[in-house]
Amino acid sequence: MKKTLITLAVLAAATGVAQAQSSVVIYGTVDAGFVSERGGVNGTVNKVDSGIGSASRLGFKGTEDLGNGLSAIFLLESGFSVDNGQQDVSGTLFNRQAYVGLSSKTTGTLTLGRQYTPWYNTLSKVADPFAVGYAGSAKNLFPANTRTSNTVMYASPSYNGFDADVAYSAAANGNENPLSSKIGRKVGASAGYSNGPLNARIAFNSTSNDVANGAGTGVVEAGSGRNWLAAANYDFAVAKAYVAYGVNKGLNSAVRNNTNRQAYSLTNLSAVASNDSTTALIGATVPVGPAGTVMASYIHVNDKAGTNADANQFALGYSYALSKRTSTYASYAKISNKNNAGFTVGNNSNAGSGDQALNVGVRHSF
Repeated sequence: MKKTLITLAVLAAATGVAQAQSSVVIYGTVDAGFVSERGGVNGTVNKVDSGIGSASRLGFKGTEDLGNGLSAIFLLESGFSVDNGQQDVSGTLFNRQAYVGLSSKTTGTLTLGRQYTPWYNTLSKVADPFAVGYAGSAKNLFPANTRTSNTVMYASPSYNGFDADVAYSAAANGNENPLSSKIGRKVGASAGYSNGPLNARIAFNSTSNDVANGAGTGVVEAGSGRNWLAAANYDFAVAKAYVAYGVNKGLNSAVRNNTNRQAYSLTNLSAVASNDSTTALIGATVPVGPAGTVMASYIHVNDKAGTNADANQFALGYSYALSKRTSTYASYAKISNKNNAGFTVGNNSNAGSGDQALNVGVRHSF
C-alpha cells in the first residue's frame, strides 16, 4: 500500500511538471454587424456581415518548454462567417494560419506553414489606425499581401528595441510546381524599432509572376511585383499619430482586394491595376473617455503607369469597449475614384461593392 501511494505521488508530480512545461490555448473572435454600401453596380446594398472590425476566427495555439530558453510552438486558426456559420474558404480547415516551429529567447523564432507576411504585419500593426478593419481598412487601397502558404519565416528577438524578420514562400497560394521554384514564389522581410511611444518599421515584398506555359512543359518568365512600405506611429497620449508610404513596382504589384472592379456601372469598367504606383496614409486614434476610441485616416493612391487612375479615401470610426473582451463600433469611409480606378470600400474580411460604406457592429474575443 505504501509503495502504491509513493508511486501515485511520483506520477502526480511528473504530470504536474509536464503540465507546467506545455500549454494549449483555445481562442477566438466573433464579429458581426450591419453594413450599408453605396456606389456599386447594384446600387445600395444593406446586409448583415461578419468580420468587419476583425475577422471571425477560432484558433488553437500551444507551446512546450524544451529547456535552456527554447520552446516548441504551434498555431492553427480557422476563419468563419458569423452571419451564416460557414467557413471562410470552403473545403479548408485552418485557412487563416497553420504553422509549427521553434522559439528561442536569445536567437529568435523559426516557423513553417501558412502565416502572415512581414509586409502585412507592418501594414496592420504599425501603419493603419483602423488595424486593417472596419470601413476605413487600409486594405481598401494598399496591396494586400496578407498571408502565404508553404512559408519558412525567421523573426529575430528584440535588441534594444530593434528587430527584423524574413520569409520565403514556395508556391505561396498553393502547391509547389516541379517546373520551377519561381512559380508562385514570394519573398518578404521587415525591420523595425519600437521603444516607448515610437513604433517604426520598413517592409518589402516580392511576388514572382512566372507561370507554366500552356503545355505545362516550360516556364514563362514575367518578372515580379515588388512592394516597399515605410510606416510609423507615435503615441502623444492625447492622440496616436500614424503615417505610411508605399511604393509598388511591376506586374501584380498593386492587385486590389476587390475582385469586381466595376465600380459604377456594368458598361463602365474600372482601370486595370497599376504596375507603377505609390500609396500614402496619414491618420490618428484619439481616446475618448475611459472606454472610447476615435479612428480617422486619409489615404491617397498615385497611379504613375499612364492611366492616372488615382484614388483618395477618407475614413472615420468609433469603438467603445463594453469590457476587456467586448466592444461596439461604427465606421464610415468614402473613396473618390479617378479615371475609373474602381477601388471599393470593404472591411477586414470583405472587399465591398461600392465607393462608400457604413458599418455598425459588435465584436467579442475569448
